[in-house]
Amino acid sequence: MSDQEGQRVLRVKGRVLVGPNEVRDELWAVDGRISYERPPGADGAVTVTGWALPGLVDAHCHVGLDGHGPVDAATAEKQALADREAGALLIRDAGSPSDTRWIDDREDLPKIIRAGRHIARTRRYIRDYAHEIEPGDLVAYVAREARRGDGWVKLVGDWIDRDAGDLTACWPRGEVEAAIAEAHRLGARVTAHCFAEESLRDLVEAGIDCIEHATGLTEETIPLFAERGVAIVPTLVNIATFPDLASGGEARFPRWSAHMRRLHERRYDTVRAAYDAGIPVYVGTDAGGSLAHGLVAGEVAELVKAGIPALEALSATAWGARRWLGRPALEEGAPADLVVYDQDPRADVRVLAAPRHVVLNGRLVG
Repeated sequence: MSDQEGQRVLRVKGRVLVGPNEVRDELWAVDGRISYERPPGADGAVTVTGWALPGLVDAHCHVGLDGHGPVDAATAEKQALADREAGALLIRDAGSPSDTRWIDDREDLPKIIRAGRHIARTRRYIRDYAHEIEPGDLVAYVAREARRGDGWVKLVGDWIDRDAGDLTACWPRGEVEAAIAEAHRLGARVTAHCFAEESLRDLVEAGIDCIEHATGLTEETIPLFAERGVAIVPTLVNIATFPDLASGGEARFPRWSAHMRRLHERRYDTVRAAYDAGIPVYVGTDAGGSLAHGLVAGEVAELVKAGIPALEALSATAWGARRWLGRPALEEGAPADLVVYDQDPRADVRVLAAPRHVVLNGRLVG
């Protein structure tokens, strides 16, 4: 990269996908920012070629978390690097018990939008993941995480109830309404983990902004989501694990196991019905619990398999996802975070699985 005349310059040449249908021939990364004008020092700049997309978004990811709870900094770094190598340069961290603020000081690691720590009902979530509380404390904990996060709060909306032997809603309607109102007052949006059907109407009517997984959407709740503009992040690469989960719990919780299998069987129909109704759909992998990091390309391919058009599935991890999260794509002056591919990903999203170059803050990384 050129450092002539006191500037760090990189040239990206080929096909720059500024938007779904807006293509330019080149861009320049000048001191980490995008420019479409040839800068001083351009003659000595390194040039990379190919099809350039904005850095991909993984809108449901857990850096700093594994299957047992919080991880050390070295493990969190490996997780973030795996996401980076896959082209995921913007992560909405949908709940983590670890303090990953140190990542913000690393120009070579993805940018993270944090939702604080999960907030769950007592003994109604994975051990060592969440604040486990009772409904009377929900507003206070939502306010706490709203102040600690980056504009998002994460609730656990449903989980297995051992007495019922199946998934049930975790929170009474009144407490949810008050908690979401408090988050909004503090400038934060609220999302919730929801596998099943039961909790969805209350959460949406209470004003929630997003639902994770959303496998329990039905003909009755899909219009409600569409009317309110509530987004979903289906995490289909995670939903693929439901049959194994069901088999593991069948002896103790047969109702739950059967329910999980039904949710899995209709997963693609659910996502397509949501998309067809106009519900915003975004890419998220749920990496960091039992899943490996770096699965963003696989999730885009799953959305296409569900029937979402390829260009819309790309937008769900690129231009549209960045707009939803309030972050720029490849606009003039934006951070130069982009991924370069050998072929046009609009023609075949499987191209996303093999980045040629990853550029973060105007530097070639990886």
